[in-house]
Amino acid sequence: MQIQQQENLASHHTFGVACCAKLFARFQSLDELRAILVSPAVEKEKILILGEGSNVLFINDFDGLILTNEIKGIRLVNETDSEVILEAGAGENWHEFVSYCVSNGWGGLENLSLIPGKVGAAPMQNIGAYGVEQKDCFVQLTALDKSSGEIKIFSNTECQFGYRESFFKQDGKHKFIILAVQYRLTKSPKVSIDYGVISQELISSGITSPGIKDVAEVVIRIRKSKLPDPKLVGNAGSFFKNPIVTEKVFFELKSRFPAIVSFPSKAGFVKIAAGWLIEKAGWKGYRNKNYGVHPLQALVLVNYGGASGKDIWELSSEIVKDVFQKFGVELEREVNIY
Repeated sequence: MQIQQQENLASHHTFGVACCAKLFARFQSLDELRAILVSPAVEKEKILILGEGSNVLFINDFDGLILTNEIKGIRLVNETDSEVILEAGAGENWHEFVSYCVSNGWGGLENLSLIPGKVGAAPMQNIGAYGVEQKDCFVQLTALDKSSGEIKIFSNTECQFGYRESFFKQDGKHKFIILAVQYRLTKSPKVSIDYGVISQELISSGITSPGIKDVAEVVIRIRKSKLPDPKLVGNAGSFFKNPIVTEKVFFELKSRFPAIVSFPSKAGFVKIAAGWLIEKAGWKGYRNKNYGVHPLQALVLVNYGGASGKDIWELSSEIVKDVFQKFGVELEREVNIY
């Protein structure tokens, strides 16, 4: 166990902005984590768990301890003729976990291929893409209560999943450290291809009876074509959530903007494509020296090199203000700000 001081975080998060953590450490087991938490060096320090840093923006140095979860391992918890339950360590790479499931013919998570980050971040963010959310397969997770040191199991219901939301981003924020996550996957998968871009790509590829491997490959191809590689251009993927508005508000917008892009939501509400709003407001491809909005995906704010977290934050604020002025819809940031 080694606790470092004044660690440069530029290589620890995908935006790559220059900032420092007062203290920094890694853990590969529960025992290592407990040892760090009782160390006199971290007593009374605020703590942030950082996986691959693919959904965070640092606008200041972090005055506390940043912990990187490196707990690995995938194990079969239960298996029947029709399904399996797998448990993955929170430090496992998410895409590699999904690929493992697909390679074994276990379906349910293939639409979530190539989403950056670690398994432990998936339930925290309730990650989703192309009509599927991780909660659809989620069984339970194991977490450490930082205040009591006790281990707690959270069921699907207890996690309070919502659109890119969970208990761990609300009432449970910074109170628990996720150690492992379980998912239920099917051996006779029914692929989810209702999301237009997936079905179009399958058709153009001549695939009429797709399996989970086909869907995973199409999703990977789509994501690579639309989203910049954070190893080359600093970004955190989609910076904003798709706003959810009442049907009344949506139909008013539809009357003014017939081409507005939307998706189904809960009864009485409609989800609007934030990327469409940002693009129509004129921000797609915007660049201010070393930061801006990606030219192929308006949802993605980028650091071309040397931008500060405050630069990115101020740009996002300008976009929020402008979209509201033009459409009367308020965008909400998906990325966690520190």
